[in-house]
Amino acid sequence: MTEDTFAPGLENVVAGETRLSHVDGEAGDLVIGGFPVEELAANATYEETLFLLWNDRLPTPDELDALRADLASRRALTDETRAVVRAAAEEGADAMDALRMGAAAASLGRSDDDPEAAARTAVARFPTVVATYWRAREGAVPVAPDPDLGHAENYLYMLTGEVPDADATRGLETYLNTVVDHGLNASTFTARTIASTRSDVISAVTGAVGALKGPLHGGAPGPVLDMLLDIEASGDPEAAVRARLDAGERIMGFGHRVYRVRDPRAAVLSAAAERFYDGDGADSAFFSLATEVEEAAQAVLAEHKPDRSLATNVEFYTALLLYGIGVPRDLFAATFGVARVGGWTAHSLEQLDADRLIRPRGRYVGERGRTWTPLDAR
Repeated sequence: MTEDTFAPGLENVVAGETRLSHVDGEAGDLVIGGFPVEELAANATYEETLFLLWNDRLPTPDELDALRADLASRRALTDETRAVVRAAAEEGADAMDALRMGAAAASLGRSDDDPEAAARTAVARFPTVVATYWRAREGAVPVAPDPDLGHAENYLYMLTGEVPDADATRGLETYLNTVVDHGLNASTFTARTIASTRSDVISAVTGAVGALKGPLHGGAPGPVLDMLLDIEASGDPEAAVRARLDAGERIMGFGHRVYRVRDPRAAVLSAAAERFYDGDGADSAFFSLATEVEEAAQAVLAEHKPDRSLATNVEFYTALLLYGIGVPRDLFAATFGVARVGGWTAHSLEQLDADRLIRPRGRYVGERGRTWTPLDAR
């Protein structure tokens, strides 16, 4: 690639090296910290995944206990941060706006000059910000974090006020691990760009939240759930898919910028959703409906757009799993942020270690040779 080569959207441009994750869109493979996502997501706790990303190895039992205790000690929000988050809820702000405000205020009350400490604070406080926002929006009293609960379990507890059962906790744990990191996606690249200026970790993850808010990045699980509920009411998946396509609508949960085959994360979350719906007596018919919609959508999309690969992506079964374990639909994107902040912090730390400013060039396409016209002559 020459210095004048233009790659719209930086597509296929290698902008850095990382040990954190590898995405193979042609083969449908995702490696996180050296582990296939299928193995890591189904077995690790989120704290183990965090330790892996931050330290390039799995923790010993003592190290895991220490990390859990440290994260738990950082969960509580300051009064000032809580007030900002509650104000966002009372004004009807979107959950992602509230998360952005809470992320920016995560350094209040702590003197985290050490980037690694700031990373732990960001990860610890994201769930508290989202849960505080939700409780305020629902007119309920915020639930204080419980230091005796794990990261995933505590998030569900703060949302509902009840300690979740093991199936719900495992379902959320699997989700958090599955989406914790995914190459140089838009939000991760944003975090690395900010960190490359030698800015701080909190600034980097705040910028990443802003990137994640965009509907082209993290906004699809909610519409997927809406689609599934609509199709459940109609009772005919194939007819519903055809009607949506005929109306010029997108079939949410299919197609991906990188993957040319089924998103490997969809397979992980599909298996997790099936275990959850079967394991806790939930409405297994809804899971069966989702699989029927997936089959119908893939067949109809292949007819309508044979030149494009529109396989199932991570958002499809994200919607089904989060809905099943009780995460409110309006918090789907913010819960994605609760997971991905682990990757954002790891990339920020990696970029700080690299200490290289990210500074791409732009191709100028504007006018040249203009001459100045005085204001009174225009």
